[in-house]
Parts: sequence; C-alpha cells; structure tokens
Amino acid sequence: MRYAVVACTIALITTVGYRLHVNHTTVALMFLVTVLLTSAYWGLRYAVVMALVATAAFNFFFLPPVGTFTIADPQNWIALFAFLVTALVASNLAERARREAEGAKQRRREVERLYGLSQRLLASENVLELLNALPQYLQETFSFTSAVVMAADPPTLYRSSRDATFEESVLRSTLLRGEPITQGGVSYIPLRLGMRTVGAVGVAGAELSRETLDALGSLAGLAIERARALEALSKNRAEQEHERLRTALLDSVTHEFRTPLTSIKASVTTLLSGAALDDQGRRDLLSVIDEETDRLNRLVGEAAEMAQLDSGLFKLDLQPHSIRDAIEAAIEDARTALDRHPVEVVADYEHLPKVPMDVNRIREVLMHLLENAGKYSPSGAPIKVSSEVSENQLITSVADRGSGIDSLEQSMIFEKFYRGQNQRYTAPGTGMGLAIAKVVVEAHGGTIGVVSQLGSGSVFSFSLPLESTRR
Repeated sequence: MRYAVVACTIALITTVGYRLHVNHTTVALMFLVTVLLTSAYWGLRYAVVMALVATAAFNFFFLPPVGTFTIADPQNWIALFAFLVTALVASNLAERARREAEGAKQRRREVERLYGLSQRLLASENVLELLNALPQYLQETFSFTSAVVMAADPPTLYRSSRDATFEESVLRSTLLRGEPITQGGVSYIPLRLGMRTVGAVGVAGAELSRETLDALGSLAGLAIERARALEALSKNRAEQEHERLRTALLDSVTHEFRTPLTSIKASVTTLLSGAALDDQGRRDLLSVIDEETDRLNRLVGEAAEMAQLDSGLFKLDLQPHSIRDAIEAAIEDARTALDRHPVEVVADYEHLPKVPMDVNRIREVLMHLLENAGKYSPSGAPIKVSSEVSENQLITSVADRGSGIDSLEQSMIFEKFYRGQNQRYTAPGTGMGLAIAKVVVEAHGGTIGVVSQLGSGSVFSFSLPLESTRR
C-alpha cells in the first residue's frame, strides 16, 4: 500500500509539473520535500525507492532531451546526481531523527512505567504480600504475557498465572550469578541491592532495553529489602512498646499494690501483737483489711481485663437496653468514690430509645468515669451525668468540677497506664480505667473523648450508635 502511495505521489507531481510546464527546479524541490516526508513518517526504505523513482521521472520528463533517459548537457548530469545524493542523504537524516524520536518516546514510556511500578511497590510493607503481588504488577505495568519471581531466602517461586512456564534452573542460575540471561524469548533478571542479589525475575512477551531491565531489577530488589526493613522495624518497635508497657505495668501495679499491702500488713500485725484494743478498734482494723483486700482484688481484675481486651479475646452481649440500667448500676458501683459528691442525673429515660449494648460493659465504662470524677474533684463538688440522642447516636456524659486536664494531655489520658502529671501523685490509680473504657466503647462502634479546661473541670462523653455497627 505504501509503495503504491509512493508511486501515485510521484505520478501526480510529474503530471502536474509536466502539464503546467513548471520549472524543473521547482519540480526537483517538490520531489525532495516528498522524499523527506516519506522518510520522516514511513522510514528509509520507502524514501530510497521514492528517491530513485523520482530521479528517473525527473530525468525522463524534465531534463532535455525530454522523453528519453539520455542527458545531453553534462550540467544536467551534475544536477541529477546532486538531486539523488541530496534525496538519499536527507532521507537518511530524516530516518535517523525518526528513530531517535521513537527511541526517546519508548524510553519515556519505560520511565513512566517504572515510576508507576515504583508507586505500587512502595505501597506494600509486607514481604510475603509484595512477593505474591510482584509478578502481577510486572505483567500489568509492562504488558508482559507472563512473569515469575524467585526470592533468595527462601528460594520460592511466585507466578503471575498458573500457566506461566519458566526454566527454574535458569532462574536459579540468574539468582546465584547475579547476571541477566536471555533465553528463548524470556529475559531473566537478577533483583539486586547494591552488590547483593535478593532474588530473580523472569519476564516474557515484551521487548525492553537492557537499561530498563536492570532498573526494573534494582527497583524490585530495593522494594523487597524495604519491606523487610519495615517488618524488622515494626517488630523492633513492637518489642520496645511491649517492654515499655511491661515496665509501666510493673511500676504502676507495684506502686498501687504497696499501699494496700502496707495497710493490711500493719492491721494484721496490730491484731496479732495482742495489743489492748476495744471492739471498735478491732472492727476498724478489720474494716481496713476488708477495704484494702477489695482494692487489691480490683487492681488484679483491671490488669487481667486489660490483657483480655488487648488480645481481643472478648465478646459483647449486644442486647437492646435502656441507658438507665447502666447509669444507675454504675452509680451504685462507684458509691465509695462518690460518697462526698452530690450526683445529678439529667436524662429523659422515658423518651430515650433503647440501644444495642453489652450493659455490663457500658456499666463498667460509666463506673470508671464516675470514679475518676469523684477522685479528682474537690469534696462537695457536684457531678453531673447526662444522656441524649444526637445524630442517630446516644451521647452519655459525665461532668465534674475538678482541676481540669491540660490540652496536651487530653489526647494521652486514654492510653494504657498514662496518668496526668499532677494527678498521679494526688490520687491512687493504675491508669487502666480510661483505656478499658476506650476499648469497650470502640468495640460497640462508638467513640469516647473529653472536653476540659484548666480550673473549670472536665466533661467525658462517649457515644453509642442506635443501631449496632459492630462487625
């Protein structure tokens, strides 16, 4: 088809020039421009054919004697030769420029694909997940018919599809030698990180430059090592966090256990010493032992519950309940901490809907909030409990008149074992109550937070969805 177009173009220019008696120099330039365009868009071979045919047509129709291939004037020989050489040289230059432009476009496309591949590789932080997905990424990004990856440790194969067939021995050789191999239309590339080979990849079905293949191998090797480093870093951080929490737990529990144990020990020693005590004195000492034993029991229970909640080994008994059931039970549970505080409950129980909740867990959340309000509020300061519906959620709040919480600490008080800088020395506690409350509320699909101002008290609020969103 293209050769036919070349012949028709030459015939058209020849006909127009011959019929209109156009100057033969103009015709030569028209032929030359056509040769250049042909070479630029279609390639050198079509341009060479056009140049030769155009030279013959120019000689036959425009150089005297017209109608023959004979040239009478030696100057016309020079002109014809100059035309042919110019056409061939110009078409060669145009062909070279076209090839370089196509090469530049190809390299640009390969760079764009490498960039797209890097973005997909950097999104994975798990080595096994990355190795499983890497063959598919390569196939989709570079339009390979199939791809396979072999990791160095352990030497496991990961394929883009089940029908992807590669020479495993060649992959192993590429992995061990660290040199690329091309065999049977398949390219085997080592995945390098510097001088170290961390794997090998085999790809089939696309022609890529050696530089692009090397870049692909380096990029994949870097991504694998990055994922391994992130896994190691995460593991190290988890171990550090575990050690920090263990130390914090030991410090907190040791400090909290020491006070009741000291009181129990002193009371028991006094009773065993045979000191002269009246009945009231004995009852007081026994009351101290009873209260401090309950306190120890509660500390152990909180630590065990926090461990259970952290592990996720707990289930919620979600049943529709009125928030009244949880509020009244929590006030009764926290009666010791609330003994010197008037408690006001603002809730229209008759119009508040029942909410799917584990009533015992929500009761525990409210108990922790009420005990904190009682511990950190001055004697006689009122405590207000309120509950209302807002945006398809039941919002329950506990407000106190305490010293307030600094804005920098408001985001940290729900962390395990964290206690305010000023409160940790003024009131007993392990810092587990609010952490337990946070886990329980979030397990219901709700949220918990605090609004506080120094010197004006705090308001702790948690929300429960009116419809269960827990999965």
